[in-house]
Amino acid sequence: MRQENIYTVSQINKYIAEMFAQDYLLKNVLVKGEISQCTYHSSGHIYFTIKDSESVMNGIMYKSVTAGLKFRLKTGDRIVVKGKVNTYAPRGTYSIVAASIEKQGAGDLHAQFEQLKAELEEMGMFDSLYKRPIPKYVFTVGVVTSATGAAIRDIINVASRRNPYVQIILYHAQVQGEGAAASIAEGILAMESVRPDVLIVGRGGGSMEDLWAFNERVVAEAIFNCTIPVISAVGHEIDTTIADYVADLRAPTPSAAAELAIFDYQEFHNKIENLKYHLLQGLQLQVEKAKYQYSSINSRLQKYNPNQQILLKRKYEKELRIRLVKEMERLLVNNKHRLQLYAERFDGQSPMRKLTQGYSYVTDQYHHMVNDVTKVKEQDELYIRMTNGTLKTSVIEIKEETDE
Repeated sequence: MRQENIYTVSQINKYIAEMFAQDYLLKNVLVKGEISQCTYHSSGHIYFTIKDSESVMNGIMYKSVTAGLKFRLKTGDRIVVKGKVNTYAPRGTYSIVAASIEKQGAGDLHAQFEQLKAELEEMGMFDSLYKRPIPKYVFTVGVVTSATGAAIRDIINVASRRNPYVQIILYHAQVQGEGAAASIAEGILAMESVRPDVLIVGRGGGSMEDLWAFNERVVAEAIFNCTIPVISAVGHEIDTTIADYVADLRAPTPSAAAELAIFDYQEFHNKIENLKYHLLQGLQLQVEKAKYQYSSINSRLQKYNPNQQILLKRKYEKELRIRLVKEMERLLVNNKHRLQLYAERFDGQSPMRKLTQGYSYVTDQYHHMVNDVTKVKEQDELYIRMTNGTLKTSVIEIKEETDE
């Protein structure tokens, strides 16, 4: 091997770049094709891929010329790009740098997409009436996707973070290329026998061709006929497929699908603990309230209890009896004292007292007091009462005394 015939990769790439630069045709060229991928970068540049039935070419439109673009590029558009072909020596790649882009109409895939979409929509397969709610708390999640793709890894990572107790059931399906649509539909049907709480159907991002299996009628019908709530998770947020329209819920990415399907266990646990705390607080408050009510009612029952009433009445009767006895004793003492006073007063005026002092008490035969000589006559019988007996006598002489 001769040393002068050996070149480095950089030398070859630079040589090709110089050839491209010297080629007048490539400095101002018109290229037509169909957009299969398109990205509006945050820098303002537009990166896209243009293809025909046999080849693919990368393209870029710099921010400085995007102001002249009269429409928004999207996958499936047929376009004519005017620009120059540049090479990127460090990677040995080339792309067309667009100076302007004209729209030529929708591509074949886009036309097929719109046609099937219109047919299925007319059949009612997109109607919200058929959309089933996604369970709030799931324990098993079925996934129909490739076992080697990024989608299942993203779903497992999200599940591990949000709820490690959720079981992931994977059906390995072909998600790209010939036979992919049938494989996906078979996976959805197979999940019917497993009966997970929710089913995620999808894959990672790619071109319209890469995602085309999810635009097939067989997949749409499988999702529509599935009795398990289905979340579609195909590609990136900007990608939309027929599966998204038919599914019960559309997620922008597989990771987002896992977020929507799997509840956050820690958040759920904290919520339960919070509810438990407030429930115990409420129960304690109710118990205290019930105790107070019981005490109040018990007091009222005790107050109106017949036995209690009898005891109270007996106590009251006893108190009244004591008060009555005391009052009677007081009255007796007072009356005795008054009686004594009256007795002494009467005793001073008593005829018997007078009799003991030498006086006598004279009555006639009819026991009427005689204290006037004019009331008697001679021979009348009189009775003279003394302290130790009574004398019966008759009037012999009446001598009347007059005041002089």
